[in-house]
Amino acid sequence: MDAFSSFFESQSSSRNSWSYDSLKNLRQISPVVQTHLKQVYLALCCALIASATGAYLHILWNIGGLLTTLGCMGSIVCILVSAFVGCAVAFGCFSMAAMLARRREYLYLGGLLSSGLSILFWLHFASSIFGGSAALFKFELYFGLLVFVGYIVVDTQDIIERAHFGDLDYVKHALTLFTDFAAVFVRILIIMVSLCA
Repeated sequence: MDAFSSFFESQSSSRNSWSYDSLKNLRQISPVVQTHLKQVYLALCCALIASATGAYLHILWNIGGLLTTLGCMGSIVCILVSAFVGCAVAFGCFSMAAMLARRREYLYLGGLLSSGLSILFWLHFASSIFGGSAALFKFELYFGLLVFVGYIVVDTQDIIERAHFGDLDYVKHALTLFTDFAAVFVRILIIMVSLCA
């Protein structure tokens, strides 16, 4: 019982000590790792810009007719921008949570997230064989969003740990985070489209 009360007291005291200065405090992360994280997020930003530009050029040149292109662009821009902003906010928040946490605090979620990914795989496999329902699709969608948001935290802490041990391949790390971003973005976009329909 004493361990539970000390846990909740430490949690409530840590909630009260949040401030803007505590968000900027990255003392647990060495300067080399901080520089590496800057390179990772810069490469991630470049990859996102390149993918958005590629998608735009694909839409622009592969859709027949000016009227169809304008209609398509006008109808999807609002949802795409909203989904991108929502995904970017979620990605930023969960990345900061992983950076501000103690070292290796969230790495242990990797096993649970892998189990969740396995559940998603088998649910998708079963629904493709036996036919899926709308409820199963919604469960896969929201549960998948939860799993990949968790992967943002785990992968960020994994990148920090690998950088502490000398793995400074920022391109590989940025691609890992890009995969997480794309998985979250697609799910948020599907949720927003289903809410509009």
